[in-house]
Amino acid sequence: MKVMKFGGTSVGKPERMHHIAGLVSNESEPVIVVLSALSGTTNALVEIGDAIARGDRNGAKQSIDKLEAHYQAFIKDLVKNDTSLAKAKAIIAEHFEFLNIILKISFSEALSKDILAQGELLSTKLFCTYLEEQGKDHLLLPALEFMTIDHYDEPQIGSIKVKLTQLLQQHKGTKIFVTQGYICRNARGEVDNLKRGGSDYSASLIAAAINASVCEIWTDIDGMHNNDPRVVKKTVPIEQMSFDEAAELAYFGAKILHPASIWPAQTYKIPVRLLNTMEPKAKGTLITEEAGSVGVKAVAAKDNIIAIRIKSSRMLLAYGFLRKIFEVFEKYRTPIDMITTSEVAVTLTIDSDLHLNDILKELEPFGTTEVDKNQVIISVVGNEISQTEDIIKKLFGSIVNIPVRMVSYGGSPHNISLLTDAGHKVQILQQLNKGMFGLE
Repeated sequence: MKVMKFGGTSVGKPERMHHIAGLVSNESEPVIVVLSALSGTTNALVEIGDAIARGDRNGAKQSIDKLEAHYQAFIKDLVKNDTSLAKAKAIIAEHFEFLNIILKISFSEALSKDILAQGELLSTKLFCTYLEEQGKDHLLLPALEFMTIDHYDEPQIGSIKVKLTQLLQQHKGTKIFVTQGYICRNARGEVDNLKRGGSDYSASLIAAAINASVCEIWTDIDGMHNNDPRVVKKTVPIEQMSFDEAAELAYFGAKILHPASIWPAQTYKIPVRLLNTMEPKAKGTLITEEAGSVGVKAVAAKDNIIAIRIKSSRMLLAYGFLRKIFEVFEKYRTPIDMITTSEVAVTLTIDSDLHLNDILKELEPFGTTEVDKNQVIISVVGNEISQTEDIIKKLFGSIVNIPVRMVSYGGSPHNISLLTDAGHKVQILQQLNKGMFGLE
């Protein structure tokens, strides 16, 4: 059995739903199809929730009506016969009745999660309506019946495996299973989600739970590219990379794959393929335990980085100093991306200012602090690149005119990271594309 995940752009138009129905129907083995919400839906639902939270019921109502009109137009081209159209209309009526009812309810965090879940519930039900019209053997597997997270918002892979296996065994012989990405139940049994990008995470968790032959992530680009195609004119897809390389790239900014979606597949040794829904015959990118080749594979940029410098000539060399620094960030569950030390200072980076003020207050006893926002981490990733001949010379030779604030080299054999001002992002990516890959 394989897992095939399709993102919002892949299901964003009726003809694309028709296309993926053809793709999954032609598979020789049973398939679990994981769907995101239609493109634009999650953003619209966020706006609706925000409007309700601030008491703007009229604004929320307008957004709900606009979104409903979009879905009403969508189904007219999705299905053809009257029976299917009536079923599709009933699905839309059910979910938009819910959205209209919540206009009269006091807003809460739990209600917000219920609102956000509507996108995936709609896309999967409408897709199944089309499959039914086409006479395809299929079954809707509600993610809320098996996808769970614990008190720390971490997926319960053991529980997911047991529940999902039981559901599949009840329907042996079915060829196509359809389920929602992103949504789940939390430790209190409430509707929750795996955060942004969570449909990739769902697919990887499902693939790990069923020991799938492969986990396919279908988007609108033909695999992981060597650079960001949004800001660099000429990029090329990477045919094969290791889980370690893919994890580095995903964490440090490659948008095609959510960082969390690597570890379940890696832990259970499930190959991952990144494929293009618009060009299904393209090779895409294969991610396995094997890297395929040695050397630089790609460059990625991670935005919205904050650099914090703690200067303390009195305490830096004292036993336990770094531990105390790290404990502050651990207390506020704020991960550190990069760290450098000198005789009198420690500089580290974080990617969220959610607890920044609290962190800075607790760092005061250790010395003076300086904060630089609007930074970017540029990561050069590849298999064993720390051992690649002349890598440092080639890297810094490509960016001689760009000031670099920090360098992380040696922490991982697959990654060299640089910190610079966000204003240099496009320039540094373009220059590395030329200097490291010979592409302009």
